[in-house]
Amino acid sequence: MDTPDEMLATAAAQGDRAAFATLVGRHYDRIHGLAWRLTGAKAEAEDLTQDICAALPSKLRNWRGEARFTTWLYRVVVNAAHDLRRRQATRSRAALGWGDWELARQDEIATEAEARDWLAQAMTALPPELRDTVALVLGEEMTQAEAGLVLGVSEGTIAWRMSEVKKRLRAKAKEEAK
Repeated sequence: MDTPDEMLATAAAQGDRAAFATLVGRHYDRIHGLAWRLTGAKAEAEDLTQDICAALPSKLRNWRGEARFTTWLYRVVVNAAHDLRRRQATRSRAALGWGDWELARQDEIATEAEARDWLAQAMTALPPELRDTVALVLGEEMTQAEAGLVLGVSEGTIAWRMSEVKKRLRAKAKEEAK
């Protein structure tokens, strides 16, 4: 029988490399999949997944076992994605004013973004909290209660967010159909 994640996490937090390797092997695809859904880009998801795995040994030292390991791990991934977004926003603001080269680069980025399929565009237009909610509920097939635990909000908030996503997607589709 497989060793439960929680036991492996406790052992890994105490320096057991084999336990850590088992955890990473067991959950790497899950980390990468959620990272991809949160970032919307394969390359960013791969980098983010590697960063998370590299930081996981030190993060495990803070794992208290109060929730399921996977719930804790999802939270780690969501936090890492939020940190990435903040860094990207800072870089974007710093890049303003780099002259014609930067303007041309921004135009190229905008052109590439327009080439994505409609749903991907619509999802990236959502605020991070709505996108995170959709990534967990639809992408990871979590219940609203589980998604609420990962995001640190109530199940009712998750239900409202999902309703808001549907409303915004319908409005966007209706607007584009005109």
